[in-house]
Amino acid sequence: MDVRHLGHDRVICAYELDGLVVDPGPASSVAALDGIELRALLLTHIHLDHAGATGVLVRENPDLRVYVHEKGAPHLVDPSKLLASATKLYGDDMERLWGEVAPVPEDNITVLSGGETVEGFRVEYTPGHASHHVCYLHEDTGEAYVGDVAGVRIPPSDFTIAPTPPPDIDLEAWRRSLDLVESWSPSALCLTHFGRHEDVGEQLDRVRSHLSEWGDLARELGDEDAFVARLEERIRSTADPDTAERFIQAAPPFQMYLGLERYWRKRAERETRAA
Repeated sequence: MDVRHLGHDRVICAYELDGLVVDPGPASSVAALDGIELRALLLTHIHLDHAGATGVLVRENPDLRVYVHEKGAPHLVDPSKLLASATKLYGDDMERLWGEVAPVPEDNITVLSGGETVEGFRVEYTPGHASHHVCYLHEDTGEAYVGDVAGVRIPPSDFTIAPTPPPDIDLEAWRRSLDLVESWSPSALCLTHFGRHEDVGEQLDRVRSHLSEWGDLARELGDEDAFVARLEERIRSTADPDTAERFIQAAPPFQMYLGLERYWRKRAERETRAA
């Protein structure tokens, strides 16, 4: 389901299977779920574009079950740290972008660590984009619901960005997560940004290529403005103007740099301490 974030198509989608919703999106777009008889929410991770509506939906559906990784669960119960972190990126735009972020009662939450099977889905821990990211394999169809692990790809383009916002990008872990998803041999990848894609191996390779190319470039340039200009130029050269704007809305280039810059800085600090 295209939740039409900020009125735009092809930016954020949610997936619904018999009352189970994977990544409901933000509260600012929650009207897209009207009419669905909700049974459970399966969250790949708790970033607001994926899970911001969770608390509002639980308030409206008090018996709603919420599945989330154990590292993300405390921030659903008390979203204050999540909101503080997001506000550093979005500032006064928080309300317009995401709407209300309501707490989720602890009793509604089922905590995941990876390795479980829930509601007909196999669950695996897939960090890299976020330290609390999981992916879900629907065992009946073989479709993999992959959140942000398999990148941002806005149809009709097949150009792919690996979204790297702060605070916990980990390139090595991300590559291992891509290998894990590929080991499932899924029939399709279901991306939040955006849509269902059957060219599984090619899509995962696009993410690997982006992580290598743009991860290295962020380190080499060491300059946000130069990185942003280079990435925006690449996006606009590979997509029509409307599609390019959807890319930039789904994965703002300045955030892509900030996450990578933090990754390299923290890695250098660890290496210095180890030495």
